[in-house]
Amino acid sequence: MREPTTGDDISPGSGPGLSGRRPVIVGEVLFDIFPDGTKVLGGAPLNVAWHLHALGLEPLLLSRIGDDELGGAVLDSLDSWGMDCSGLQIDPDAPTGRVAVELDGGSPTFDIVADQAYDRLDGDAASNALVGCRPALLYHGSLIARDNPADRALRSLRGKTGAPIFVDVNLRDPWWSVKTVRSLIRGARWVKLNDSELEQLTGREPVAEAAGSELAAAELARRHGIDELVVTRGDQGAFVWIGDRSVAGRPPGEIEVIDTVGAGDAFSAVWITGLLRGWDTTTTLTRALDFAALICGVRGATTEDRRIYDHCRNVWRLA
Repeated sequence: MREPTTGDDISPGSGPGLSGRRPVIVGEVLFDIFPDGTKVLGGAPLNVAWHLHALGLEPLLLSRIGDDELGGAVLDSLDSWGMDCSGLQIDPDAPTGRVAVELDGGSPTFDIVADQAYDRLDGDAASNALVGCRPALLYHGSLIARDNPADRALRSLRGKTGAPIFVDVNLRDPWWSVKTVRSLIRGARWVKLNDSELEQLTGREPVAEAAGSELAAAELARRHGIDELVVTRGDQGAFVWIGDRSVAGRPPGEIEVIDTVGAGDAFSAVWITGLLRGWDTTTTLTRALDFAALICGVRGATTEDRRIYDHCRNVWRLA
């Protein structure tokens, strides 16, 4: 794998209007349960917040867990990692989220259980957790909008914070509809999705060439007023559509893949880091792809191996 890139373009904390503020991360916290019984803490928002914290930012995670054994494990893990748990709500009835993960050649499929604690996210309690916080941006995915209570809480938070929105599209059958996802990305400043999700949202036929995906991305960005639309393409890398142009990047070579669970979340975390640190687009894209490749080399979506994060922070000159 290539070394994480360095460069002289870094100006820590110099993102446009974002300096000194915290990323607010909203959505599901759950455990990914693998075929061998291994339980790995996950959920796209949790994964993103976990990485952001380890990379030196101070995310505020807004979610809901059960008053059960898995909920206790969530609190223990986040506390041990040094994360702020003040935005986590405890549900007395619904269980902590869980997902059964099946692997086919390292690629995951997910069986997402219904009626979990995160589906009951309380908007008032989430707003109270934001008191005293200056949001740099508000990140969320699409799964959190699958049930009415959490959907209402999310849309209330979007309005109340006034922060720019980063939507990380995660289409998980049967928990999504084109109408709902389009309503979420409308007005977002940044949107990230993969090429398959791009095809599903635009109705275009699958294309092998990046040029075809770029046309679909341009169409989606213009229709919904998106400033930056990031499309990940697996082993083909990723590109971002900005205005009327595309910037593309390739993944590092010789990737040792254990599984690809959470690779997109790792990418999103570094993309947010680049936004808050004022990196240029090419630098951010390269680093996001590098970091996603590192996470493909561990089991599950997160790791407690601080050496991975320390190495990236040193090379990227993050304070």
